[in-house]
Amino acid sequence: MGEKGYCVKCKDKKEIKDGKKVTMKNGRPAMKGCCPDCGTGMYKILKSS
Repeated sequence: MGEKGYCVKCKDKKEIKDGKKVTMKNGRPAMKGCCPDCGTGMYKILKSS
């Protein structure tokens, strides 16, 4: 999908690898995946439709 998220370990915005759209407990959509460089888990809250 090409979503970008913030990697806490690299301290930089990067494209989320293996990103999957998930729904949080409060019903908001989010993108969950990992950093393409270091493999740390990444999470980005998306805009509600």
